[in-house]
Amino acid sequence: MTDVVRVAMWSGPRNISTAMMRAFENRLDAVVVDEPLYAAYLARTGTDHPMRDEVIASQPTDMATAVAELSAPLPPGHRVHYAKHHAHHVSRDMDLSWTLRFRNVLLIRDPAEVVASYVRAREPVTYDAEDIGLPQQSWLLELWDAHAVEVPIIDATDFLRAPEAHLRWLCDWLGIPFTERMLTWPAGPRASDGVWAPHWYDAVWASTGFETWRPRKTSLSGHDAAVADACRPIYDALYGRRVQI
Repeated sequence: MTDVVRVAMWSGPRNISTAMMRAFENRLDAVVVDEPLYAAYLARTGTDHPMRDEVIASQPTDMATAVAELSAPLPPGHRVHYAKHHAHHVSRDMDLSWTLRFRNVLLIRDPAEVVASYVRAREPVTYDAEDIGLPQQSWLLELWDAHAVEVPIIDATDFLRAPEAHLRWLCDWLGIPFTERMLTWPAGPRASDGVWAPHWYDAVWASTGFETWRPRKTSLSGHDAAVADACRPIYDALYGRRVQI
């Protein structure tokens, strides 16, 4: 189809990115892909992640191949392709001009909340700000700004306070009709979930929609606090450009 809309949603870990993928997957006109650059990232960096071998076996480890698959034809009756990306899967020394072909969106979350959730899921682990994805989101935006590409920034807290309003705005920006199917979905796993889902997706598998927003108390110290503090100025700058509904 000539009017295919290809969405690239760039998040960091421990955000609402999988729930957002669920919202698009529940559309009747959409195909979703879960972190298509993950295996290439692990193979390139040697990073030790949960289920590393399974991830590498499940996806192309060549970045060019993984990127090419993002432009594959869609099944009949589908016009929306939605890719859930983690920003830390790319590096600044790469040629990322291919991203200009997509409708890019940044999904951000307060770094203290991200770190608190991240260490619960991966502790004990050695990590730094680059593993949280905010630095990568910042320089991706620099690239897109340099090419005068409009890229909305959606803050997770704002979104959870008004999911329908944000989804309506996003669909309008993408030029696709909003459907209330995006607000709820059946619980359980999906065939489109990455093989890493058993380690990370318990909450999403139990969900039937976006969680109700609630204030979160985070108490970080030592290295965890230092990582969150390092990410804070980046988050604040991105937050200042967020979509406000």
